[in-house]
Amino acid sequence: MKKEYPRPQFKRMDWTNLNGTWQFAFDDADRGLHEKWYQTFPDAMSIEVPFAYQSKASGIHNREDHRILWYHRAFDLPEQTPTFRHILNIGAIDYRADIYINGEHVRTNEGGHISFTEDVTHLLRFSATNTITLRICDDMLDIEIPRGKQYWKEESESIFYTRTSGIWQTIWLETVPPTYIKRTKYIPDIQSNSIKIGYYFENMRGPAELETTITFDEEVISTTTVAIHSDYHEAVHYLGKANDQDKNRFWTPENPHLYRVRFTLKTPQGMDTVDSYFGMRKISIENGNVMLNNRPYYLRMVLDQGYYPDSLLTAPDDAAIIQDIKLTKAMGFNGVRKHQKIEEERYLYHADKMGLLVWEEMPSAYKFSSKTMHNLLDEWQRVIRRDFNHPSIIAWVPMNESWGVPNLLNSPREVHFLEAMYHLTKALDDTRMVISNDGWEHGTTDLLTIHDYAAAEDVLRKRYASLDTILKSLPGNRLLLNKGFSYGKQPILVTEFGGICFKQSNQENGWGYSTARSPEDFISRLQAVFKPLYASPHIQGVCYTQLTDVEQETNGLLTYGREPKVALETIRSIVLSNQ
Repeated sequence: MKKEYPRPQFKRMDWTNLNGTWQFAFDDADRGLHEKWYQTFPDAMSIEVPFAYQSKASGIHNREDHRILWYHRAFDLPEQTPTFRHILNIGAIDYRADIYINGEHVRTNEGGHISFTEDVTHLLRFSATNTITLRICDDMLDIEIPRGKQYWKEESESIFYTRTSGIWQTIWLETVPPTYIKRTKYIPDIQSNSIKIGYYFENMRGPAELETTITFDEEVISTTTVAIHSDYHEAVHYLGKANDQDKNRFWTPENPHLYRVRFTLKTPQGMDTVDSYFGMRKISIENGNVMLNNRPYYLRMVLDQGYYPDSLLTAPDDAAIIQDIKLTKAMGFNGVRKHQKIEEERYLYHADKMGLLVWEEMPSAYKFSSKTMHNLLDEWQRVIRRDFNHPSIIAWVPMNESWGVPNLLNSPREVHFLEAMYHLTKALDDTRMVISNDGWEHGTTDLLTIHDYAAAEDVLRKRYASLDTILKSLPGNRLLLNKGFSYGKQPILVTEFGGICFKQSNQENGWGYSTARSPEDFISRLQAVFKPLYASPHIQGVCYTQLTDVEQETNGLLTYGREPKVALETIRSIVLSNQ
């Protein structure tokens, strides 16, 4: 059971964890609605939430396709505090969910990768037993929904893996007063050493008092108290003079300094207290360089699929997340490209705390249609809103390798959509980099990113020797830029390369972009792909494929069980060889 508080950047003390053992049923005949399972749940098997039924950790471990799933559990609530509200929070459910409390329909949600909440106070029974029931539909064959690496066939193959259906992140209840803080938005300004905070309130019906206390290493930096009269408030909090001492408090992977902040909202009906944090960090582009806090910063990243052997897309516990980040940093990487996955908030919390840059990438659909556009646009906006405050996130990646827009060179509609995704993302967040279509066929983009799995050192050295040879190259037999778009002196990064398959003795089958036969051969091949990219004066960062093996894809630096294939120190020396 996952016991950790699921939203560490916006934490309340009064919460009830609904993870654990639930009743569970497949509904292949789609009888549940007609038979009102939401009122009388049938005899069923058990499942461990929040693990997908396809995973071992769920206790079911069934890889067959079941489109309709039902979940049910009972929970007790103590006596209600008068007028207080109870908010149901759901980390993520894949894909379409209908939620019932005590047999009454609460809401329908579509989107398999993002959190949502609902006030369920009016349906709850206090000092009594309650029930929560979910009907979930996840169509294996639907390629118009964002599915990422979840395969639309029953057996995994190539670069696609086992599906994750149903509940796969934490579900919890929290108690709040009638008027409460709904969310906050942080915009740091390292020039003035200040943080602009946007405060969003729910049910603001009268005068309220908001106190904001900011601390650094337990020293109080700022305390302000203001009167609140509307659902939104904005304030700039100065953290001290912008001098060299304060620069040492900026957030970087090497020194991930965080400011703690406590919000206290007081009304006649009650008090809402939220604990949070932020980092003072600036990401920008100048003269073809990626800049971190106004200094050139070379990105040494690794592609991370975020899968686990026994729990698939769901990290089994906090220790697994921490281990992944520690191993990533131990190998010399300063960032990850979370590939085709929106991570749970606890991963981002540990990246913030431990110092790891993150590129957040929207899971792809695989067919272009009006439905696809609606699904991607809706969920992507929710992703950006939820994760905006994390200092570890420095780039948004709405599209990858033209997945979902396969005819960009010949379809004006697909180009318009690609451009819309870039400009929408930039409008929602102009403080970070946006990569229009990672890998190739770029439109408007902040970075020119390239996916290149050439294994020969001489080929890579020639290809990346000059700007002209780079721009004329066709890795994957794809143009780097769409028709009508030209290179605008953006930083150039190779954001997929390597992919070297090195199977261990207990692996019969495995797949990669090239194959190593021994530890020595693996090391030699790693050097052959890193050296020429590091030698190029035109490359401002790299992302190696990949962190771990995943199922049949055996091109990780680590095994699926997180064991290094060669010594971590050896990998680190290669990754850091251009310092």
